[in-house]
Amino acid sequence: MKRYGFHIDTVNCSGCKTCQVACQDKNDLEPGLIWRKVIDIEGGKWHDDGGVFSEYPFAYHISMACNHCSDPLCVQSCPTQAMHVTDIGTVDIDQDKCIGCGYCTWACPYDAPRLNHRSGRMSKCDLCYDKIINNENPSCVDACPMRALDFGDIDVLREKYGDTRTIFPLASPELTEPNIIIRPHKDSLKASGRNSLIANREEL
Repeated sequence: MKRYGFHIDTVNCSGCKTCQVACQDKNDLEPGLIWRKVIDIEGGKWHDDGGVFSEYPFAYHISMACNHCSDPLCVQSCPTQAMHVTDIGTVDIDQDKCIGCGYCTWACPYDAPRLNHRSGRMSKCDLCYDKIINNENPSCVDACPMRALDFGDIDVLREKYGDTRTIFPLASPELTEPNIIIRPHKDSLKASGRNSLIANREEL
């Protein structure tokens, strides 16, 4: 089955959240409900260079939504089979079957499914299904002023960008086989749980 995915360029992402706003606007999401989130990573530590101490701070941003994984744990965990793989390989929620239990969120290592308080059911990025079946880009991709997001057939994207699928603090791609490709920020190699943090956790 053909799979769609995103290329996420953390080198060029400025953290402006235009992609996040475009997603909320297109899907008429209630305040506080976000399907695409921009994670702000900050960190750094002192470095001893022959008795001279220098500080090396760094920061980068990751624009993240549902990764429409090839082995989605959300689908496996859903007790009503509301979470399912569509005819075009995306992962979606059947609102008529969803009971809002939240098992999909607990299972997802990317925290993609979110409770819609208006409906009492789970919700998440559907990859702008209505747009891509008409050969259009998802709204977040076209909205990005830095062109830090690209979208398409995941195999084509891998040929173009490679196959890096993880960056601090994301989970191991082996858990769900996410359909994403990441261009890592140079400072992500310095990041770890000991010297870095998610600076905007309360927004996510």
